[in-house]
Amino acid sequence: QVQLVESGGGLVQDGASLRLTCTASGLTFSSNIMAWFHQVPGKEREFVAFISANGISTLHADSVQGRFTIRRDNAKNMLSLQMNSLKPEDTAVYYCAAGTRYGTNVRLYDYWGQGTQVTVSS
Repeated sequence: QVQLVESGGGLVQDGASLRLTCTASGLTFSSNIMAWFHQVPGKEREFVAFISANGISTLHADSVQGRFTIRRDNAKNMLSLQMNSLKPEDTAVYYCAAGTRYGTNVRLYDYWGQGTQVTVSS
């Protein structure tokens, strides 16, 4: 049974930082492409960043480029998202996802966590 468990969300002020983590079990973590998405109520889930299985290649959405950094530790089955210079528009539920194909489309990912809320106040 695959489980992805996110943590690290919370309420912060404009300009603050947060680090989200996602711990994986029940899958061969080092063989999966990992990604972060976020979702605001009433809107579709949107791509934030992905990282290759070996951690060498990453892609970040334009809206977070230069502020957020995706990383992984295959020895610990852990994915992280360092979020700096947070803005109110970053407020959303953040989900980690695992899959075997590269891409920014939600349909490419096979497994999802339950999400963690990030709220940035102005």
